[in-house]
Amino acid sequence: MFDRLSRSWHLVKASWAVLKQDQQLLVFPLISALAALVVVVSFALPLLGLGAIDGLSGRGGSAVSMVTYVVGFLFYVSLYFVIFFFNAALVGAAMIRFDGGVPTVRDGLRVANSKFASILGYALIAATVGMVLRAIQERVGFIGRMVVGLLGVGWTVATYLVVPILVSRDTGPIEAVKESATILKKTWGENVVGQAGMGVAFALIHFLIVVCGIALVVAAAMTGSGALIGLAVFVVVAVLILAALVQSALGGIYSAALYRYASQGGVASNGFDSNALHMAFAPKA
Repeated sequence: MFDRLSRSWHLVKASWAVLKQDQQLLVFPLISALAALVVVVSFALPLLGLGAIDGLSGRGGSAVSMVTYVVGFLFYVSLYFVIFFFNAALVGAAMIRFDGGVPTVRDGLRVANSKFASILGYALIAATVGMVLRAIQERVGFIGRMVVGLLGVGWTVATYLVVPILVSRDTGPIEAVKESATILKKTWGENVVGQAGMGVAFALIHFLIVVCGIALVVAAAMTGSGALIGLAVFVVVAVLILAALVQSALGGIYSAALYRYASQGGVASNGFDSNALHMAFAPKA
């Protein structure tokens, strides 16, 4: 287990080396977060309105519920599309770096735009799966919700490489989902540890930021200066946001590197150790 975690941490550091070369890759998760916020705000009022109507009228409940599901589905599609589109732009830029090029934000967006239809198709599939799982979860007991939650985790893991596949190949979303599941089925153990390792690493980083941030805010409060308190809060929030952006960017680079190795048997230098990548894709014993 410790060897697996060590290899996973090596891949995280290697991803960090790539991010240091192309810091503009942080732009993609930033734009994605802002666009996702716009989507949430755009759908919040209609959904709240439907909820208010539902509460005011006992009749026509099924009709309102159906409209709610339709709006909810459109919300899922829009949100997933935004996330997948900018993730594809990030992965596309990372692939350019792996090929020895020097990617720009425009290059990444161009790659994502060329896969517009496939990304939209994948968003429709993901939204359908999400709505089905949520509908089931609302109708089952505690144990059933746990099972549905595990199914959701399984779906997330199985589709981890869909975006790199869509970016790298001229294939449809259904074929990409199948290929991603096939690759991960053969490489289950080390790959899951790799993703978990990055999650644990950033959980610790966020925890340290919060602890240090609390200490900073308390120290500012002891001065009695409102300006210093405001500045301390701003700094803590800014560092948390930056850490989240770095985590998202590293995740995209990591998935691109893993798929590149799985499909081509190797990867360009840029800090990636071929042996470490090989171990990350070691078949189950």
